Amino acid sequence: MIRCLVLPAFLLVAGMANAADYVNVPGGQFASVLPADATRADVVVAPFMLRREPVTNAEFLAFVLEQPQWRRDRIARVFAEPSYLMHWQSADALGATVLPDQPVTQVSWFAAQAFCESERARLPAWNEWEFAAASDATRHDARSDPLWREQILSWYSQPSGKPLAAIGGAANFYGVRDLHGLVWEWVDDFNALLVASDSRDQNDPDRLKFCGAGALNLRDRENYAVLMRVAMLSSLKAADTTNSTGFRCARPAAPVPPVATQVRGDRQ
Repeated sequence: MIRCLVLPAFLLVAGMANAADYVNVPGGQFASVLPADATRADVVVAPFMLRREPVTNAEFLAFVLEQPQWRRDRIARVFAEPSYLMHWQSADALGATVLPDQPVTQVSWFAAQAFCESERARLPAWNEWEFAAASDATRHDARSDPLWREQILSWYSQPSGKPLAAIGGAANFYGVRDLHGLVWEWVDDFNALLVASDSRDQNDPDRLKFCGAGALNLRDRENYAVLMRVAMLSSLKAADTTNSTGFRCARPAAPVPPVATQVRGDRQ
């Protein structure tokens, strides 16, 4: 028997319309705050695609209606703590105080990854997120601009109790919106950010046991806003949920279509 799922109109408009809205990010060599190795080498970010905006409440509601194992009243506790989606009116309704076009929060890493998989995507790696988030409206890397840094840091210093704004902020150089100023965002490798990537090569094998080991290799220490994000993500567990943490998804870069060539045969 074939079942048809009928969704409310606002889900079809506000949620599903943006479900595949990804933009190309070219990647490249990048001076991450978490260098690639002990020589403080740049990281190389491969081209990828990133969701233009964070996932919204409407989109996540459509997801849990389609995959009810991710409802707050059915999810296994190993995948989310009790506060998971508790700001919604019920397990299958947002309520009057939760707007459809606000970014979804109070979701665990497990739930975020499951949503991305439903879009044939994944959570972005930290280096991918950091690469895209380094740009402003006109520059692919604005991090050396003190004014840009001050604007980013001003959001991080605001109290987190205010209602979230809707998605749709100004687009950056790549056409991505709301990487700053709205919510923190899960990344795929959140729990490895403060483990030094080069520590396997050091004489002390116990360095990997301590989350502070990676701090030995942090660079660009004046970029406090990004370092605060690293510290926050590193403090979480995959089942944790917070009222200020949402997510967006990433995909491999779209294949470049081959250049058409014309084959000419010899005329007799």
